[in-house]
Amino acid sequence: MTAPALLGCDFTSAPSRRKPITLAVGRLDRGRVLLQGVERFDTLDAWHDRLTRQEAWVGGFDLPFGLPRELVETLGWPTDWLGCMTLYASLSRASIRDTFAAFCNARPVGGKFAHRATDAPAGSSSSMKWVNPPVAYMLHAGVPALVHAGATLPGLYAGDPARVALEAYPGLLARSVLGNTSYKSDDRARQTPDRLIARKTLLHALENGDAPLLQGIGLRLKLSHAQRDTLADDPSGDSLDAVLCLLQAAWAQTRHEAGHPRYGLPDFDPLEGWIVTA
Repeated sequence: MTAPALLGCDFTSAPSRRKPITLAVGRLDRGRVLLQGVERFDTLDAWHDRLTRQEAWVGGFDLPFGLPRELVETLGWPTDWLGCMTLYASLSRASIRDTFAAFCNARPVGGKFAHRATDAPAGSSSSMKWVNPPVAYMLHAGVPALVHAGATLPGLYAGDPARVALEAYPGLLARSVLGNTSYKSDDRARQTPDRLIARKTLLHALENGDAPLLQGIGLRLKLSHAQRDTLADDPSGDSLDAVLCLLQAAWAQTRHEAGHPRYGLPDFDPLEGWIVTA
């Protein structure tokens, strides 16, 4: 049986030529994650078509797969995942913003946003945030496309078992190596030599198998010299983030091959979802 392709996706809800969706493609080979290429898509349709063309894949996608249960119950929305996502997909972004803003405005300072259970161990933003970063819009754009592409979202939705989508978060893997040191910025003025050094440090750890989240199962990244230079020299970090998601997908595939029924995900709330490796 041929092993599935591995995908890692740095996602944006409004892709463009300036800020495309970035997809790292690779495969597992005896504990090594071989990077085969990095692809970019400046429309959601082009990205969706790419997923549907690939027959078998396990992918890590940097976008939330669910909303906080506290939010959903307060709004009176369906508490089954598919029903909730179907309703959510039917809303405009303006309606989402206004609904979530009203929810936040009714809550005390310091507790404006509701959170999923996975946010604390992952260190991730609430999936209802519509700015900095606009992850609520990423969910709105990305999850319906994954479902339409026939993907299975373990613990949430049963689609094609040959296409497996997992919620990834590159910051979780990066912080396991760098702590709170910043390694990227879209702001040209903040694309400093220190951030370049941080990207090189992170890549070195990934290639040597020194990233704490990956050490337990012996995974390491395999790059060519040209690939290493390209990843280090992208100051936005988009390409590197896609590779970090690829490694999280590889971790999940390794757990699956070891017999874990949900690709290494723990028991979690089937409305909220869970970030792989958290």
